Amino acid sequence: MFERYYRELLGFLAHKVRDRDVASDLTQESFARVYAAERSGTSVQDPRALLYRTARNLLTDRYRRAQSSGRAIDPDAEDNAVEPDEHAGPDMLEPEKAVSSRQRFESIAEVVDSLPPRCREAFILVKFDGLTHAETAERMGISIKTVEMQIQIALDACWARADALDGGAPRPRSSRGRQKN
Repeated sequence: MFERYYRELLGFLAHKVRDRDVASDLTQESFARVYAAERSGTSVQDPRALLYRTARNLLTDRYRRAQSSGRAIDPDAEDNAVEPDEHAGPDMLEPEKAVSSRQRFESIAEVVDSLPPRCREAFILVKFDGLTHAETAERMGISIKTVEMQIQIALDACWARADALDGGAPRPRSSRGRQKN
């Protein structure tokens, strides 16, 4: 949700308040409140609409506080002008990054699809379904050691593809971030 709507909401708020720091703060607060609502169990049907409603409410509160304290909010102040690139959204919103990320994902997915059936099943159960090695072993009717070996084979294949995509030499095993489950 953050990557999808951050820049859009920031632009909306920056246009309204004409202060890049205030717009950034209001954007962050809007996301924090929507995430808090989701965590509390509130069903959010349209997160974008809730973000905008929350942002508008925060704007209203800000103007009311400013009026009640006697401060004027000058939206036309020269030093409050918004610099569009200064608060750019997440890198993943950049088209080149999105395409590159998608291609990388598809390439790794090809590796997973090409794994031997037993290896692929163990890998998917552990890495995607979140099962432990013991649960995977029980479900597949194999030993935990075999599950560990199958996961290692799959990880080695994925890391080899990632290394090839990065155009570099294979990384040492210890720098691949491997952890036992």
